[in-house]
Amino acid sequence: MTAGPSKPPAGGAMLPHSIVLNARQMPSYAYGHRSPIWWGTLGFAAAEGMGFALAIGAYFYLVFINGNWPLSAPAPDLFWSSLFTLVMLASLWPNHMAKRNGGREDLAKSRRDLVIMSVIGLVLLGLRIMELGSLHVRWDQNAYGSILWFLLGLHTLHLVTDIGDTIVLTALMFTRHGHGKRFSDIGDNAFYWYFVVASWAPIYLLVYWFPRWW
Repeated sequence: MTAGPSKPPAGGAMLPHSIVLNARQMPSYAYGHRSPIWWGTLGFAAAEGMGFALAIGAYFYLVFINGNWPLSAPAPDLFWSSLFTLVMLASLWPNHMAKRNGGREDLAKSRRDLVIMSVIGLVLLGLRIMELGSLHVRWDQNAYGSILWFLLGLHTLHLVTDIGDTIVLTALMFTRHGHGKRFSDIGDNAFYWYFVVASWAPIYLLVYWFPRWW
């Protein structure tokens, strides 16, 4: 990095450029909070978290104005949703390993971890499909059905988003692009998965256990 040309003296001759900072040796990517993508992911999660909060608020509003809850339907079955929850919790360990090995820039282990996370993601999608079939209410049946499907649909959207990103990143790591900034991308992807798992916890309690307690 060089400074701009100095103001020419009275004679008209230009002074030579002076080096302020040699940026050639600076890294082109970083990890964690030192990466702009990490902050973008954090902002994305914060905005989406507010969307979840608004949807949960709408759920409680419907409970308040109706009193009798759930409306014209039994509470959803617990089997598929609980199995889905257990698999999500189990995914935290390989997700942590992917983040750690990506930070170490270990290509072989990063590839392994991403393949595992891709498979887990596809399994979760299969479980979510089975889960949707055990709600005992259609999305257009009443207000209860609408808010139920909206909450699960909102979380499914985030699930699909992260799984798609993981599969694409996995494919890239098996090509000539599997180096440098891609390792930083693994950490950002893992960070977002933590948000997907954390956002499921209140929805699971609200959808499956709250009607039983109420």
